[in-house]
Amino acid sequence: MSDIPTPASHAPSPASALVLFSGGQDSATCLAWALERYERVETVGFDYGQRHHVEMQARLQVRAGMARALPDVASRLGPDHVCDLTGFGRIADSALTADRAIEMDARGLPTTFVPGRNLVFLAYAAALADRRGLDVLVGGMCETDFSGYPDCRRDTIDAMQQALTLGLDKPVPIETPLMYLTKAETWALAHRLGGDDLIQLIVEDSHTCYRGDRTHRHDWGYGCGECPACELRAAGFEGWWRGVGARRGDVA
Repeated sequence: MSDIPTPASHAPSPASALVLFSGGQDSATCLAWALERYERVETVGFDYGQRHHVEMQARLQVRAGMARALPDVASRLGPDHVCDLTGFGRIADSALTADRAIEMDARGLPTTFVPGRNLVFLAYAAALADRRGLDVLVGGMCETDFSGYPDCRRDTIDAMQQALTLGLDKPVPIETPLMYLTKAETWALAHRLGGDDLIQLIVEDSHTCYRGDRTHRHDWGYGCGECPACELRAAGFEGWWRGVGARRGDVA
């Protein structure tokens, strides 16, 4: 098992951060992680014509709920920004932007892969952070449960970090606190950061389902329960919850 980052026990860094924030489980956890560490935190979302456009509303609900879940650091949360990337979404046609089956393609990649999505997100985020005077980018990319997306690998992020640093002629650090965590460990990190209140916020208000389903309620939140995103989230929640139960003596 990977080591799970824990909340800082010392005063937060004076640096500021821009969190790439979709409103899903991972980005919600990353936002809580950033609020523990930075004096000033802003968020940015991307509208790229995704089928699960409901996440654009979910992200606002999660942001608003952070004040209740993390009252001690809520004052650090600054403005939210949205980038219109619908033109890019039409170019990078995928099962996330068009009514297509979710399956594996000829390259062995899932059809939910949006080519270059994280690279485009990071380029826009870096430009916004530069103009806003924000020091660090924070993203929820993860190698462990990355569903076959090559732009979620840390090697890709490192290359992009170097390119942005060269292109902007200044350091552009990209923090990925979930990179080597399983989904169960991501649930555990959220609980360490915000306890039951943050878990409840993620379950009720965050959105992960690729099909945009907000009608079916599960223990882990809302979703179709069948798409790859739901399967990862559900398995992670079950793994984390069984671990919690085992420590309490509730399960074998």
